[in-house]
Amino acid sequence: MLNSILLFMGLGATEAILIVVVVLLMFGGKKIPELMRGLGKGIKEFKTAQNGEGDAPSKDQDAK
Repeated sequence: MLNSILLFMGLGATEAILIVVVVLLMFGGKKIPELMRGLGKGIKEFKTAQNGEGDAPSKDQDAK
């Protein structure tokens, strides 16, 4: 799937590797997992809101 996305965007393996190296240099190895964790939480919240499950806050979230 990733290969088809890269081909659609006109990127080859060399360009993809270069992008990964630049991102590593910009953010560093310690910051990237935090960024991905935040992105994952945002996507999860978006999906639950889209399904209508996130209308009322749960009791677990109020305790935190």
